[in-house]
Amino acid sequence: MSPRFLLDTHIVVRWLAEPKRLSRQQTRILNDAVRRSVPVALSAVTLLELAVLLSDPNQRIKVGLEELFDELSNNPIFRIVPITIDIAAEVCRLGNSLRDPADRAIVATARIHHLQLLTADQRIIDSKLVSVVE
Repeated sequence: MSPRFLLDTHIVVRWLAEPKRLSRQQTRILNDAVRRSVPVALSAVTLLELAVLLSDPNQRIKVGLEELFDELSNNPIFRIVPITIDIAAEVCRLGNSLRDPADRAIVATARIHHLQLLTADQRIIDSKLVSVVE
């Protein structure tokens, strides 16, 4: 079964470490995905953002990088979507509508793969570049 949703990096963090910070709709979608064994997608750039986040000694997440990456690679609910030429070209087509290169890659991934993006990032929501679940 193919994923229908792409998770923004902070949604992954919230889901695994601070689930009360997810919206009701995000929680419903993620619980339903787990219950029905429907995978959710993560952009490969999210792995880089998580690595940077977890390298910060002041970060709030109380899980180690190896433990987190082990969960992401071994749990069949997660599908890592590589950065492809099509995604890179879509990043270019987005122009400067989003300043953060990781956000641009995540939005481009959602657009290329026709996925709804679970996010709370107001800049992405306001951009209207992709269908979102707030």
